[in-house]
Amino acid sequence: MRPGYSKVAVVEDDPPVLADICDAIERAEDMELVNSATNYTSGQKLVANGGFDVLVCDLGLPDGDGTNLIKMASERQNEIDIMVLTMFADHQKVLNAIRAGARGYLLKDQPLENCVDAIREIRAGGSPINPIIARLVLKQLQPRPLPIEQMEEPLSNRELETLNLLSRGFSYSESAGIMNISAHTVATYVKHIYRKLEVNSRAEAVFEASSRGILGG
Repeated sequence: MRPGYSKVAVVEDDPPVLADICDAIERAEDMELVNSATNYTSGQKLVANGGFDVLVCDLGLPDGDGTNLIKMASERQNEIDIMVLTMFADHQKVLNAIRAGARGYLLKDQPLENCVDAIREIRAGGSPINPIIARLVLKQLQPRPLPIEQMEEPLSNRELETLNLLSRGFSYSESAGIMNISAHTVATYVKHIYRKLEVNSRAEAVFEASSRGILGG
């Protein structure tokens, strides 16, 4: 393999996201897509077969935890570079993935073309991490926030229901359908959630709520 050339494997359960990432990798002249998997079971086979030096791995797979695949890959071939690509920035999952061997952590809501640049960065010895992720990791060194019941203005039951749906990956319109309300009302709830939790994004809201013990984690 020529210097600077990367063989990449991808584990991602969302077909459109997987297609976009694979297309971006295949268009890059300095890397090759060698394998892909759409769930935990096929991901195990992918890891066992090896043949790659970069693994891009989702955490929320339908039949298992991607963190276990990261650990398996890291233990099998400790010189590979592993990058997490996931929907939300859950503080415990971030730390677990890093402990398992991940060296980069990106969110799916950013342009997927950035994944190729992140692969180049990680192969050059860097640690590409989304700014939101970096902030969440740093917040682990700060005092824990007040529990939700001690907040000056607690979330309402409907706001908690909204946040729970959003944390599971549902869109505003999907959440509106489940809750039998309008998408505009969902957006209003989200605005209130951000204000009460003092955050500016969905990922940060999920992190804060998880830290306060209302979303688990």
